[in-house]
Amino acid sequence: MARITTRAWNNYIGVLRRLSDRAEKEMLAMVTKLSNQYSEGIITLEEYENAAIDYAYALATKYGEGAGAAACEMYDAIMELEGANVPPATPAPTATMAETAKTVKGTMKTGNPNIVAQATGRLVKLAGVDTMQKNALENGDEWAWIPRGDTCAFCLTLASRGWQKASKDAIKNGHAEHVHANCDCTFAVRSTGSNLNVEGYDPDEYLEMYEDADGNTPTQRINALRRKFYADNKEVINEQKRSAYAKRMERESSAAEEINIQ
Repeated sequence: MARITTRAWNNYIGVLRRLSDRAEKEMLAMVTKLSNQYSEGIITLEEYENAAIDYAYALATKYGEGAGAAACEMYDAIMELEGANVPPATPAPTATMAETAKTVKGTMKTGNPNIVAQATGRLVKLAGVDTMQKNALENGDEWAWIPRGDTCAFCLTLASRGWQKASKDAIKNGHAEHVHANCDCTFAVRSTGSNLNVEGYDPDEYLEMYEDADGNTPTQRINALRRKFYADNKEVINEQKRSAYAKRMERESSAAEEINIQ
C-alpha cells in the first residue's frame, strides 16, 4: 500500500503552521500598536479598524499564497507517488478583502488582540486547505480529514468518515467546513480508487470512539468524545497548552519590542 509517511506529512503541516504563526505574530504586533494609538487618542476607532483590516489582508495574501504553494507541492507529490496523470496543482484564491474585513471586525469586538491575530492565522491556513479541496474537486479525487496534535472532538468525528469522494458538500461559502485557529488537522487527497493512506490515519479507530461515546445525538456524542479525549490525553494536552501559552507570551513580548523600536 502506498503511503504518505509521518515525516513527510508532519513536514507539510509544519510549513503551514509556520506560515500561520508568522501571520499571527505580525498581526499581534500591529493590533497592539494600533490599540495603543487608539487609547492615546492618536487615531480614531475607524482609522484603527481600517488599518487593522488592511494589514490583515496583506498578511492573509502574503502568507496565504505561501500556504497555497505548499499545498500545491504536496498535492503534486501525492499524484506523482500514485503515478496519476493530472495537471499540476493550482492554488486557491486567498482571503478576499470582504472576508478579511468580516473576520477582523468580528474578532475586534472581543477586545483581545490575540484572538484577532489567531483569526488572521486561520485565514492563512484556509488558503492551504482550500487549495487541496480545489484540486481534488477538479480532478475527481478522494479526500480525508487527517487529525494531528491537540485535535478537537469534531475533527475526530470528521476523521472517522474515512476516505470519501471529494464533494462540495464539505465546503461552505467557498471554504472548508471545519477549520479553526491553533489546529493542525487538514485534508489529504488521493486518486479515486487508490489505496494510498497517510501513515497513522485510522478512521475505523475514530469511528469506534465516536460510536462508543455517550449520547443519542451527534452533538451529545461529540461532547462526550471531547470529554473522553481530554481525559485520555490530559497531560499531553496541558503540555501543548503550556507551550502555546509560552509562544503567545513570546509573540506579545516581540510585539511590544517592535512597538518600542518604532
